[in-house]
Amino acid sequence: MSKVLIVSDSHGLTKELSVIRERHVNEVDLMIHCGDSELPPDHPVMSGYLTVLGNCDFGGGYPLETISEVAGRKFFITHGHRYSVKSSLMNLKYKAEELHASIVCFGHSHILGSEVIDGVLFLNPGSIRLPRGRIEKTYLVLDLLDEKIKMSVFEVSGREIAELAREFVLP
Repeated sequence: MSKVLIVSDSHGLTKELSVIRERHVNEVDLMIHCGDSELPPDHPVMSGYLTVLGNCDFGGGYPLETISEVAGRKFFITHGHRYSVKSSLMNLKYKAEELHASIVCFGHSHILGSEVIDGVLFLNPGSIRLPRGRIEKTYLVLDLLDEKIKMSVFEVSGREIAELAREFVLP
């Protein structure tokens, strides 16, 4: 079994990213930051996170998007601002199809969400600084099992929000 942590839109926070990393570093195979960290890539707190460039990240150093593979599942990671994710997931869906990605991780809207469209899992972990649509400042942990994916939602404090947990079956 493999695990992946997904966080986004930390907008300058350092202590929280460090705490989240230390809390999960020994249990996850990959830690993803979907952009808008507002921190340079060489900042110590970004160590260990696979990070993409958000619209509030200046100075470069992060890729606009990236691909990673865990447990045979291809992840496409982007911030989402170049794909108009605040209005539709359609552009992201086309990109995922083009890349043959089975999981898409993005941020930008600060809205926690998960949805399967045509066999592709789209995940937005919300924001650990300025969440929209909820009070909780959230991030995700995925358990990649053979036939299914279990998504757990956590608050920055480490408290799991059990009622938001979901399971997905992907082809």
